[in-house]
Amino acid sequence: MITTVLLSFGVLFLAELGDKSQLMALTFALRYRWWVVLSGITVASILVNLIAVGVGHFLGAALPTGVISLFAAATLIGVGLWTLRETLHAGDSDDDVPAPQTRSRSAFLVVVSAFLLAELGDRTMFATMALATKNGWIAVWIGSVLGMVAAGGLAIAIGVTIGKHIPERVIAVCSGLLFLYFGALTLLEAFAHGLGTPAAAALALLAPALAGAVLLVLRNWLSRRSIREAGTAEQLATAADQVQQRLT
Repeated sequence: MITTVLLSFGVLFLAELGDKSQLMALTFALRYRWWVVLSGITVASILVNLIAVGVGHFLGAALPTGVISLFAAATLIGVGLWTLRETLHAGDSDDDVPAPQTRSRSAFLVVVSAFLLAELGDRTMFATMALATKNGWIAVWIGSVLGMVAAGGLAIAIGVTIGKHIPERVIAVCSGLLFLYFGALTLLEAFAHGLGTPAAAALALLAPALAGAVLLVLRNWLSRRSIREAGTAEQLATAADQVQQRLT
């Protein structure tokens, strides 16, 4: 059993290195408290690997990965747009950007749902299923969960370290754009198999690029509107002072 646990741990840890899920963990670590992200990854890993070993060991069937990928992409894109919206309506100082612990009371559920949907049908899940067909499912499950959590923990540590040296507004914008990228990439990988991974990764860059351009345009428009409103308010105040002086 120990051998199977170690084998599963090694396979899942190596499979997660550089994978989309690990990059998602890093991005979430920039956005939320590290322990919330790690807890969410742990719960999602327990659930997705339990499903994987169950399918691989007992059923030997495949899940509807297309539908799952669609929900995963929708979740990631939704989180990305929501994050960018917060930065759009914040003030000019970093203090106006909500702190990581107050951005969302449902941060844990967001992390769990995003990782669960992203991992269902992913290559790491198929690796777990393959291991469960030839080994004891309990040992495979334990090793897979530990490997996935270890890889996620490594990404979280990197994200926390990076976050200490980057302004909060930059973190918010970058994390929002990354979520959009992962959502677009998930859609392309699920429904555009003929593209191949390199082409899909390159094409998915269009989503954050377009969103970034729109964000810049909107921020400039809001900034100009604020300046006009401030000027109008100043003119009204000046006119009121002049009227008061004449009356006195």
